Amino acid sequence: MTAFLVVLVIILFGVAVWQMSKIFQMSRAKQTDSSEIASDKDNNVQGWLMLSFVLFIYALCIYSFWAWGDVLLPQSASEHGVEIDQLWLISMVIIFIVGIITQWLLHYFAFKYRGRATQRATFYADNDKLEFIWTIIPVIVLAGLIIYGLFTWTDIMNIDTDDDPLVVELYAYQFDWRARYGGADNTLGEANVRLIEGVNQLGVDASDPNAQDDVIVNELHLPVGRKVIFKMRSQDVLHSAYMPHFRAQMNCVPGMITQFAFTPTVTTEEMRMDEEVVAKVEKINKIRRENTVALLAKGEEGLEPYEFDYMLLCNKICGNNHYNMQMKIIVETEEEYNAWMAEQSTLAQALKQ
Repeated sequence: MTAFLVVLVIILFGVAVWQMSKIFQMSRAKQTDSSEIASDKDNNVQGWLMLSFVLFIYALCIYSFWAWGDVLLPQSASEHGVEIDQLWLISMVIIFIVGIITQWLLHYFAFKYRGRATQRATFYADNDKLEFIWTIIPVIVLAGLIIYGLFTWTDIMNIDTDDDPLVVELYAYQFDWRARYGGADNTLGEANVRLIEGVNQLGVDASDPNAQDDVIVNELHLPVGRKVIFKMRSQDVLHSAYMPHFRAQMNCVPGMITQFAFTPTVTTEEMRMDEEVVAKVEKINKIRRENTVALLAKGEEGLEPYEFDYMLLCNKICGNNHYNMQMKIIVETEEEYNAWMAEQSTLAQALKQ
């Protein structure tokens, strides 16, 4: 208690000293020094700096598109991805138009109406017309984008099971992925993390008849042109199944099953022959060759040439090895997919081994 009172006295003493210093400052004679008052010269400098800065922003934006425009994703490889790209394009066009105009007005007005000794600013207490205009326009634009986005999202998430979709489970854990196919009956068996033991890494209920022909793999194969429903689980923390080339992403939440569906439209081989992808791969390999020369000069191992592949990534920062959590995706013809599936061992076979 004594220590508390001592601290309290010290604090109150500090407050008293601070208040006394303010009184002494107020009691001083009025200063005639105007060095801190902006002059016309200061205002001119600041006005021209504002105008120069907005031009710098425009130049930087143009340079960024020119220098790094080729790092954007190539064409969508799924049906719904076309709608996603269209929504994204419309949103970005509106944002850029509004941003360019408002930035110019902000900086230009700061330049045009910079302070002058012979000029007084016009003061508006209120202007109902202006307030209505700058309120209703954003409301209309944002409402339109939100409604458009809701319709797009509803179309994407409306999973029609009448198309005989392929059912695949994506299982996330620190720091890797596993995929489970429903097998010949295209039905996934029951699973629970409490059943994880030995080779049964996904906790599949081996007593469930639907689980006997399930196929567990660490490389995802998808038939082109067939809808795929992904059932997603997480073993430990929150992960996010992100397949950028298919414009697909869904959180994998411990203790529950989330789902997302899409139809692949471009095979891996077709995407590798796309002109835009070919250019991207060549650029990456050019950088790799340059780095390889430097590594070999140091006596280290060089980098292997890059070849395009679809990838499943984790888009949540799920731990220190998050960056390495990925799975290769191969989109192929129905015949190639069936041939690959025929080579895989079922869960029942794997448990017997």
